[in-house]
Amino acid sequence: MAEGNATMNRWIVVVGAILIQLCLGAIYAWSVFTKLLTEPGGAYEFSATQTQLVFSAGLACFAIVMVIAGRMQAKVGPRPIAMAGGIVLGAGYILGGFLGQSFIMQLLCIGIIGGAGIGLAYVVPIAVCVKWFPDKKGLITGLAVAGFGFGATLWVKMGDSWFGGLLNNLDGMLGLPGVQAVFVVYGVVFLVCVLLGSIVMVNPPADFKPAGWTPPPAAAGAATGDVNLTEGQMLRTPQFYMLWITFMASAMAGLMVIGIIKLFGIDALQASGAAATPEEAGIAAGTAMALFAILNGLGRIVWGAVSDKLGRKFSIFLMCALQGVMMLAFYKLGATKLGLTIGACIIGFNFGGNFALFASATADFFGNKNVGLNYGYVFLSYGVAGIVGPQIAGFFKDRAPVDAVDVTVWLPPMVIAGVACLAVALLTLALKPLKAQDS
Repeated sequence: MAEGNATMNRWIVVVGAILIQLCLGAIYAWSVFTKLLTEPGGAYEFSATQTQLVFSAGLACFAIVMVIAGRMQAKVGPRPIAMAGGIVLGAGYILGGFLGQSFIMQLLCIGIIGGAGIGLAYVVPIAVCVKWFPDKKGLITGLAVAGFGFGATLWVKMGDSWFGGLLNNLDGMLGLPGVQAVFVVYGVVFLVCVLLGSIVMVNPPADFKPAGWTPPPAAAGAATGDVNLTEGQMLRTPQFYMLWITFMASAMAGLMVIGIIKLFGIDALQASGAAATPEEAGIAAGTAMALFAILNGLGRIVWGAVSDKLGRKFSIFLMCALQGVMMLAFYKLGATKLGLTIGACIIGFNFGGNFALFASATADFFGNKNVGLNYGYVFLSYGVAGIVGPQIAGFFKDRAPVDAVDVTVWLPPMVIAGVACLAVALLTLALKPLKAQDS
């Protein structure tokens, strides 16, 4: 396994991690394409369920391949796996650009191939950063994955508004509709940037400790990462399944909103009269979507730092409880532009916290040594959430009349997600740390 020089500035690793994650966050920008993909009489005419299937396939492949990537990076080192992820992700989007006229090809290229590329690269920055920063696991994990959330904002705004929006400006490039032309450009950018970030993805020496740092004594009832479990040992613990279910429910809420926020915003604002036209509602929903992504990135950093102070268990409880309340309130909040924006920001902030808190909790409960592999198994819950959340929303949306604005179809999925978040918040309170004999 490749190992880094102990004298290397460890913050360079964080810069490389953020660059990689900026590109991987493209999956959260999917909503920027859904309006054009579902437009009656447009180039594609996909159903809402079909657009959510592409998104869900990407999330599922992301989670499944991440388990494989965790195992591979433990054997051959992190850099080659991150590079492979960049190549696969870039190729998926480029192929989706040239071949993506049909639903099946977008499902294959953007969903399956693109999702697999994200899964290959995603675990590497987390596993590497945790080893370089044992003194700041929560904060540094948040920083390492913050780019994922911020990347969504970048790709959303580049697609639909900055400089006139690439979806408009690139329409007809290489003879392709705007959606496919953007896929090609994004694919090239992802390929180059992930390869650049991969250069610094190396592990520190096995005995590395930050200068002047001594592991603090464990607080009563806290999991600290001192117990190092293999994947098989972890899978025999109730703590794994409790974290898994909690992550699934919490992620489901955020992924549901990511997949539907533009469609829901347009329906809700028109139904309430807060927007006079679909175009006005679309602009407001697009702003809420972009701010969701920004707060998604900030939530990763802030919740990670907060958890270093309050502990992972209590932080997960707070985050899930707040998310449950917000999901139950979002249906009403979405009736105004301000409410839609505030709701999106808070849900995005909490959603981002998942990726700092559960990665750090995996290291705390099951050990730093095998976090790259073990987190892949925990992260499978995210893949399930990526199927369940968007598909619940797509199912109810497709029950609505085709030519009418019926905002009531969005209430059942939001109630389901809200109740699930509140339930797992209570489940978190029962989490107990493992002891040495448990391994």
